Amino acid sequence: MDQHKELKSADGHPFDLYRAQPGSVTHGAVVILPEIFGINSHIRSVVDQYAQAGYVAAAPALFDRIEPKYESGYDTPDIEKGIAIMQKISFDQALADIQATVSHMRQHHDRVSVIGYCWGGTMAWLASAHVAGLASAICYYPGGLASQADIKPLCPVMLHLGNEDTSPTPEAAQAVISSHPTSLAYFYPAGHGFNCDQRGSYHEASAALAKDRSLQLLSLCTSRWSA
Repeated sequence: MDQHKELKSADGHPFDLYRAQPGSVTHGAVVILPEIFGINSHIRSVVDQYAQAGYVAAAPALFDRIEPKYESGYDTPDIEKGIAIMQKISFDQALADIQATVSHMRQHHDRVSVIGYCWGGTMAWLASAHVAGLASAICYYPGGLASQADIKPLCPVMLHLGNEDTSPTPEAAQAVISSHPTSLAYFYPAGHGFNCDQRGSYHEASAALAKDRSLQLLSLCTSRWSA
């Protein structure tokens, strides 16, 4: 069952949450961190997919601080507006909303992971070091990876990166990975946004393989990681 819920951050900021419940079997919980396009139909579909895989899944509306209920497509004006909104939100504010979401999920599920895409991928990378109670963090093409290279993850981390990406470039990503040898990193024959089937950069084979690897890490952390 899909549902919307409102949460509050520690600073009192209210934000929306899109949730999907699995069937009779629940393996754990995942928090889906969106791109700069808000909780749009693609992100809702990702939440639904992880619910179908047996996880309570939820996506916090991190843009609610600037424009409540924001969602968009992927045309150039959408990209420009998304970047403008993103630049008005500090990392600390986004991390506070992520922490509130993880804490909410942990009321019923001890093992909660984050999965982020693009800007959400950067936030998942940061969350691995700054959000308490995480079982794992999975980062798809995190554009801010190189600028946040010095974090110290407190949970297992997996990165999905494109060999044809420019944000981050493979070279920049590899430089960060070399200083985090315990992180799992995979490169795919694809560009930025390869997981999104609504974008021209979608690469079906890479998306499928990345999801399989993500589910393997989630399964491992569910069975072995004690938050």
